[in-house]
Amino acid sequence: MARSRLRKSNTRRTPRAHPRGVLELCGGGFGFVQTAEGEFFIPASKVADAFDGDMVEVTRLPGASQRSSRSAIVSNNRPAARVVRVLSRAHECIVGRYEVAEPFGVVVPEDPRIKHDIFTLRSDAPHVHNGDIVRVRMTVYPSRREPAQGVVEEVLGHEGDVGIDVSLIVARHKLETHFGSAALQQAGEVREDAEDALLDSRYVDLSKRRIFTIDPDDAKDFDDALSIEPFGDGRLLLGVHIADVSHYVPWGSPLDIEARRRATSVYLVDRVIPMLPEQLSNDVCSLRPGRLRRAMTVDMVVDPLGNVSHVKAYPSVICSAARLTYGQAQSSLSASLRGDLEGAADVLECLRGSLASDVASDIVLLHEAAEALHENRVKRGGIDFESVEAKVALDEGGRPLGVDLRVKNDATSLVEEAMIAANEAVARLLRDQGVACIYRTHEQPAPADMAELKPVLQEFGYEKHVSLSALASGNPRAIQRVLSYAKGRREEYLVSMLMIRTMKRAAYQDRCAPHFGLASNAYAHFTSPIRRYPDLVVHRMLKALIGGRPEKFDQEKSALPWIAEHSSDMERIAEKAARESQEVKLIEYLERFVGQTFSATVSGVATYGAYVRLDNTAEGLIPCKNLGSEYFALDPVQHRLTGQDTGASYRLAQRL
Repeated sequence: MARSRLRKSNTRRTPRAHPRGVLELCGGGFGFVQTAEGEFFIPASKVADAFDGDMVEVTRLPGASQRSSRSAIVSNNRPAARVVRVLSRAHECIVGRYEVAEPFGVVVPEDPRIKHDIFTLRSDAPHVHNGDIVRVRMTVYPSRREPAQGVVEEVLGHEGDVGIDVSLIVARHKLETHFGSAALQQAGEVREDAEDALLDSRYVDLSKRRIFTIDPDDAKDFDDALSIEPFGDGRLLLGVHIADVSHYVPWGSPLDIEARRRATSVYLVDRVIPMLPEQLSNDVCSLRPGRLRRAMTVDMVVDPLGNVSHVKAYPSVICSAARLTYGQAQSSLSASLRGDLEGAADVLECLRGSLASDVASDIVLLHEAAEALHENRVKRGGIDFESVEAKVALDEGGRPLGVDLRVKNDATSLVEEAMIAANEAVARLLRDQGVACIYRTHEQPAPADMAELKPVLQEFGYEKHVSLSALASGNPRAIQRVLSYAKGRREEYLVSMLMIRTMKRAAYQDRCAPHFGLASNAYAHFTSPIRRYPDLVVHRMLKALIGGRPEKFDQEKSALPWIAEHSSDMERIAEKAARESQEVKLIEYLERFVGQTFSATVSGVATYGAYVRLDNTAEGLIPCKNLGSEYFALDPVQHRLTGQDTGASYRLAQRL
């Protein structure tokens, strides 16, 4: 008999999959989840038991159009959803303030995005005091039936201790601060053996070549050095000499495994968390003046037009003649350029006699090479972004003394251009020989992102001087022209900042792809193996090309995709931690100026207020209620807030 059309099928339906993504919570308790179906807004009441960073499933809320005006503002008109369930947890450990509440110890998370207190048994950690900052390992995540529970693993310090604010950042980002015993033992067994390398036919003796380092005043490890010699026909022999870290850190060794996991050194406001133990980073692998050191050298011939030819890469033994700071190099170069050759040598007070004069002359030649290399790169479409780096100066107790603003100058540029040239040269060598490598790549910006800049630039009249349609297409020369026109204008750093925000992040990949920002078809990080793991990999691959593949070459080659992805991830974490550490000390420094008036620049506008940037780079929000007693309307295209009664307006780059 035929089945009735009214009769329901017994076939089991497949349940509809919910969108999935990582929950990003904000301080107000609400959050966002980016999924394959788009981005969803999660109200604070619909986060359930999820923590920031958790992988979650969400489902769209009915009646999303009925949301309050505040929800509409913070959601930026994204569809509202609720968390259905947590698929995987991002936090095994939480850092927070310990509060005694017998028979419990309650840990209040320091991260404002985590709203759940964690309960521990007081009897499990009787040594922990009220107000201690602790790391607690989660044993039970919160649910409708029970609260979050955990076990205290470590006491980081006490609330108010000097440096505890930065220690919290270290803990929050799960940065490793201690090396394992096997790695420390291996590091302890490393000895200075550059003299042995002189007996090795694979190493070239460059100990008589005039080589020196140029680094920041507070640098503790010196892994790159320079040399330069004129040919007499306008060409220059530019030598870049990098510490031979791979000799001391072989693949698969305890030191290598630790360095691979960390992937990068982290430079915080009051400390450095090194990728390698100090026995290597600050001693054996550091290119100290007057000490023989193993190195990897790249010699390049640079012509007056900035073309690089006759590249040769090889292991070497060097002896740095001097350790210069950027300040010394800049002062010496400035004196030379104004014709004061005696003053140029006198500035290099760490050197004596003819050596000071010779190094001063070398700095001028390096400057000439850098200018030629830079001009050539700009012709290819390379882009330079103007930025100001704020570094908070601290006293011995970790308290902020002031803010040093660091900008690019000729001394920093001559080092940067030499390193870029060496990185390109090594990448081309490995690419052309078909040797596996980790490359540094940078995608072209998305046209939609660039198009969003057009109305902002039109506000400043840029359409009269630059083709904004070419800019919207991501044309590098249009980007150059915008940045060039902005130079010296009040909106210079804002325009540069907005441009940077439209750019994709540079990343590591195990295949060669263009680097948009540098206009390079092949680029790899080679020049900092003490503090970046990809550079260490590139050194090993270069040695494999020069001297033959080592026994475990195939094992390392197969790991390159993971290493590239992991190094990109760790780089982002390190940058975020470094930025947060500067910000927390900058805020501490500004506390003493509460109530005083400062000049600032509007750096952003939103429905709820205007963001402003002080000249010392500190940023903050002025809520609409503090802009005036009237209602302010946002023009999202012109990036402008306008008062409905008085017509008072606030727009990007406006000085307040």
